[in-house]
Amino acid sequence: SDLFILDDPDLKDIDPVVLKHCHAAAEICILEAGKQKADVAAISTCLEDCKLDKERIEQFCAEYQPREPVTVVSFSIGRSPLHITDVSWRLEYQIKNNQLDKTYQPSYLVTLNVENSDSRAHPDVIFSCTMEQLQDLVGKLKDAAKGLERAAQM
Repeated sequence: SDLFILDDPDLKDIDPVVLKHCHAAAEICILEAGKQKADVAAISTCLEDCKLDKERIEQFCAEYQPREPVTVVSFSIGRSPLHITDVSWRLEYQIKNNQLDKTYQPSYLVTLNVENSDSRAHPDVIFSCTMEQLQDLVGKLKDAAKGLERAAQM
């Protein structure tokens, strides 16, 4: 079965569609928490607002380990790596958050168009980042290009 989580005997009585939705919601929660650099206290408060019981909140927070946000996207899907064919971006400006607090935070929504040497279609890679993260990414890409130039000259 492609859905190895459905093989867990504790989950056999749960509708597979509901289980997939729960798994996706947990992934989004973890990704957003990492993106916002949320600590365990902030996550606990958010989950309490979502009406989760204390035992589940404690279990989730025990497993959650805050880390630096991911700024590099892996492109090694399938047998051959993906190639970026085009990049587009747009400036987003968040005026309010979910709690209706005014935030006024600019961010960039970046879309990478990708292709693969095999003829399978691939969805675009889309991510959001701050100006500092975007500048860091551009700097790293420039360093990589210089490294390739030096390697080609040898």
